[in-house]
Amino acid sequence: MKKSILLAAAVAAAFAASGVQAQSDFPNKPIRMVVSFPPGGSTDLIARVMAPIMTKHLGQQVVVENKGGAGGNIAVEYVARSAPDGYTVVFSGAGALGINSVLYRNLSFDPVKDLTPVSLVASSPFVLVAPANSPYKDIREVVADAKANPGKLSIGHGGQGTVMHLASELFNELAGVKTVLVPYKGTGPATNDAMAGQIPLAMSDTPSSVHLIKEGRLKALAVTTTERSFSLPDVPTLEEVGIKGYEAMGWFGIAAPAGTPEPIIKRLNEAITAALKDPEVIAKARAAGADATPTTPQGLRDLIARDMEKWGKIVQRAGIKLD
Repeated sequence: MKKSILLAAAVAAAFAASGVQAQSDFPNKPIRMVVSFPPGGSTDLIARVMAPIMTKHLGQQVVVENKGGAGGNIAVEYVARSAPDGYTVVFSGAGALGINSVLYRNLSFDPVKDLTPVSLVASSPFVLVAPANSPYKDIREVVADAKANPGKLSIGHGGQGTVMHLASELFNELAGVKTVLVPYKGTGPATNDAMAGQIPLAMSDTPSSVHLIKEGRLKALAVTTTERSFSLPDVPTLEEVGIKGYEAMGWFGIAAPAGTPEPIIKRLNEAITAALKDPEVIAKARAAGADATPTTPQGLRDLIARDMEKWGKIVQRAGIKLD
């Protein structure tokens, strides 16, 4: 009996020692950064500019791999089911890293419980846009028209359950109006229809619209953050034009599987922070209409919790559910 107890203790000690050794040796092979969007978009661009700098910092190659689809759920579930050893991480947005858990009826995983936040990467406001020749001079005129003609004015957005959709629901709620919210298959098509005059308004993200606004092909009426955007400094916030308490932000972050040891999370966070402080990465992010915004793991965890509380209430009040 005594021998078996001693043997069990020795085995446990050996496993513990091997775990500590694995953490102290991290990384000793390439790391996969799974991006939850197709190649070519702003998120993919930022990931690919970050990867070489993270590689230099970590001493092992960081390989970018794209797994788009299902609102980011495919990539997030893939990483959530991966070994919690730091060698597979996911680069995704607010929806897939948290909000989708209250949106989808049959989600087979819980992004909050099944992932460990590593760092916020980038953030940007949404922007309410109209055709260049729109009769609306500002948001006040939009609100006045919507109140005079309830149910007549429409706002396009990037798809049912996206943060752009929820931001549009929040606009209706805080402005005290009833507009028709029109889902598109992505922000690009909604933005393009607004540019073509097929829809009077669209809730766009900055990366999709900033160049069109600067070229005069779209009219920007307001941004959704509490402060003006560095990309669109002349465009007022919704708060400024009288919609008090309005705030909505698009963001992207990196997370690892739940159970990944804290020393490994810390090492990854240091590499991400180093990349996001690099002038080239900052410039590329700003060119895409986003701001490089590294945080601690706790900082990202807190942001997800705030979003879950805020948008969860909107989802409940609006009765939004996805299969």
